Amino acid sequence: MRLEPVESHDPRAVLRGLRAAVLGAGPAIALGGAGIAAPAPEVPAGTALVVTTSGSTGYPKSVVLSRAALTSGALATAARIGEGAWLLALPAGYIAGAQVLVRALVSGREPAILSGTFSPSAFAAAAAGMASSAGGTRIPAYTSLVPAQVATLLDSPEGARALASFEAVLVGGQALAPALADRAAAAGARLVRTYGSSETAGGCVYDGVPLDGVGVRVAGGEVQISGPILADGYLGDPDRTAAAFLHEGGTRWYRTGDAGAFDGALRVTGRVDNVIVSGGINVSLDRVEAVVRTLPGLLAAVVVPVPDARWGEASVVVVDSDAELKAIRAAVAAALGAAARPREVLRVDRIPLLPSGKPDRVTLRALANGGPVA
Repeated sequence: MRLEPVESHDPRAVLRGLRAAVLGAGPAIALGGAGIAAPAPEVPAGTALVVTTSGSTGYPKSVVLSRAALTSGALATAARIGEGAWLLALPAGYIAGAQVLVRALVSGREPAILSGTFSPSAFAAAAAGMASSAGGTRIPAYTSLVPAQVATLLDSPEGARALASFEAVLVGGQALAPALADRAAAAGARLVRTYGSSETAGGCVYDGVPLDGVGVRVAGGEVQISGPILADGYLGDPDRTAAAFLHEGGTRWYRTGDAGAFDGALRVTGRVDNVIVSGGINVSLDRVEAVVRTLPGLLAAVVVPVPDARWGEASVVVVDSDAELKAIRAAVAAALGAAARPREVLRVDRIPLLPSGKPDRVTLRALANGGPVA
């Protein structure tokens, strides 16, 4: 099957490509194709989308998603939160944005698209333009955001009102801080925490509960996902595909690399590999970061590893506001033990973000280690 690159920064071009790939006969489209050699290779029959992203680790991956995987995710979302109209307020070149467009296409409704730079006024205008009804009944509106966007909207009365006008707002990309969730609830907004990745055709676990047809297990401390929403694998990388997708007893499982627990509700505690050994003691930097983010003014803080001459490895807290190292170390020690205490605080004017809304940890690690920033 032919694969056609599409300009990821043009949401309307992405929409046109997805309309043909998901509802028509194709061709499949490629988004973020820096990792795809030219000319674009053939892809398996039934492929709708290949999305290439370096993610927060900097390692490029081209994820092959079938029409069936994308539509399964869209239909399961509608079954869980309801049907209605969708607003695209995320970059269309990433799976979360592309899946907003797929949900709109599957529902038979044209998506609204936020134009220009994201801001409370632009979001409010887009939300107001979605108001419509059928047979005298209001059509519910939905959107998908990352936590940083939610925080921006809640800082503006206009944005907070617009946020509350949606039937539900899917929030993913990174953990949703409890304080931010509480602010949204107080403003009358219904946030739905989502968990997923490009390999699962976007969010597949909502508020800890898997969507219909999605299986979740924790094996060896790692969260693994099964179901019709799984990607076919990585384009041109059979070894990586075999390592990430397991076949057991007739079921195919995706190894997420996330640590967590599942007892009917999924709780993700961090990355399996985001662990340092400091003075011979394993320290989860995800847990350190979670503690730091509970402190006033540190909701956006990011914790990154650095070498340490005495302890082998240590951590640095990167912040975009004033922060006192002594208070941070005390809070972390009380929650996780003395070995987990960060070594220092690094202040930056602004936390660099990837287009997906996640912190750019590759850049932050370079800054913390005093090396060149790519």
